[in-house]
Amino acid sequence: MTKSCCASGPSNEPSVEIDIDDLARMCKALSHPARVQLLRHLIDYGECYFGSLADVLPLAPSTISQHVTILKEAGLIEGSSDVQRVCYCVNQDRLRQFKSMVDAI
Repeated sequence: MTKSCCASGPSNEPSVEIDIDDLARMCKALSHPARVQLLRHLIDYGECYFGSLADVLPLAPSTISQHVTILKEAGLIEGSSDVQRVCYCVNQDRLRQFKSMVDAI
């Protein structure tokens, strides 16, 4: 008889209901290393203006802007504008929601 590599079998824990489309959207937003690095930078520094985000990675500002847009669309970061600049920060509630959904998989 061959020993199964999944000898532990299925979990007896009840599964938690998650919005799989929402989870997939956030995972997709974090599927690029540059976006993970931008999110980590914002987690570490709290908030910063776009010019500071553009200094985080050796990418063109237009490319960074595209990555920021994807993170914003997933709800993981938010931006607030003053007269000439946009300040970005992590959406802490959304990040907690993401972590909770990942834990529930």
